[in-house]
Amino acid sequence: MMLENNVFKPSQLIPPGETISEILEERKITTGDFAHVIGVPYDVANKLLVGDLIINKEMAAVLSGILGASPTFWLNREERYRAQLSELHTPLSSEEDNWLKEIPVSAMQKNGWIPKVAFPAQNLRNCLSFFDVPDVQSWKEIYSAGSELAAFRTSPAFDPKLGAVAAWLRQGEIEADFIDCSFWDKDKFFAALQDARYLTTQEDPSIFIPELQKIFAACGVAVVIARTPDGCQASGATKFISNEKAILMLSFRHLSDDHFWFTFFHEAAHLILHGDVVFVEGEHCSDSVQEQEANTFSADFLIPVEYKDELRLLGSDVRKIFRFAKKLGVSPGIVVGQLQHLGIVKHYHLQKLKVRYKWV
Repeated sequence: MMLENNVFKPSQLIPPGETISEILEERKITTGDFAHVIGVPYDVANKLLVGDLIINKEMAAVLSGILGASPTFWLNREERYRAQLSELHTPLSSEEDNWLKEIPVSAMQKNGWIPKVAFPAQNLRNCLSFFDVPDVQSWKEIYSAGSELAAFRTSPAFDPKLGAVAAWLRQGEIEADFIDCSFWDKDKFFAALQDARYLTTQEDPSIFIPELQKIFAACGVAVVIARTPDGCQASGATKFISNEKAILMLSFRHLSDDHFWFTFFHEAAHLILHGDVVFVEGEHCSDSVQEQEANTFSADFLIPVEYKDELRLLGSDVRKIFRFAKKLGVSPGIVVGQLQHLGIVKHYHLQKLKVRYKWV
């Protein structure tokens, strides 16, 4: 399974020479010819192109005459680049350095959420931009003192990895921005869950994920799949980002169909039953009434109450499990997952009946 992330794109450090190189390439002018035209040695022209030579008033005038744009344009590009360069060499404060250690920077870069860069100050800038905050203190006010943290504390799985959980949720918000949704409609969302249940028999994520996103976008819910960074044990989350739009976020953490679909309907239950509250599920979810209600909703939606007695009689008979799954219109893996949960079969039995996914 491969999922394409919507990559966060920060402002980049681009020397004026890169713009010059692009123009030269378009006009099919070599570096040697360029050096001859502006009247400098080859090595000087090359330094200009890589950003090692400062553009002064005289050079700006030459560039304007040869390449176009005003001298002021080239001087402003140079000034902005040098200011950014100076900023990147500025040491981080202890607060900024400590904060970056809380954020899973390497994993975020590996997942493509932020770019790989050379300077610590670039990482700081990119991470702040990723979270859409101006500074570390603003981040703390939102995630360490605001309502977001209260939601994270619903499970001990996320303490003390707040930075990793916050990054995962923020990526969900970024990806949700790319999903056009109708206004939130609770009744329509509940009715659409039956369509999602039919998709449990589809083994290919590249087919059922777009279908899920299409079905629930029409109800005001952006379904987002994002791999968790190091330190985040989340399997799912729900959050309203406005009165009109909600996020239902999944991580495919356990890479099996029974876990995926149980988590999906568990998160759906939160949106239906518990409204505008942030929920983040991990390996050690709390035993709150709300979590119990979501678990019950998911289990009963996948295998209705009237079939529970028949479920308990299946034992480990593979043929019976397949027939039962087909009758209910769900995958055999879901049935196995419920049998394991009820203790009817051991957790390592019948694993081959589950569909397995992988990140590639």
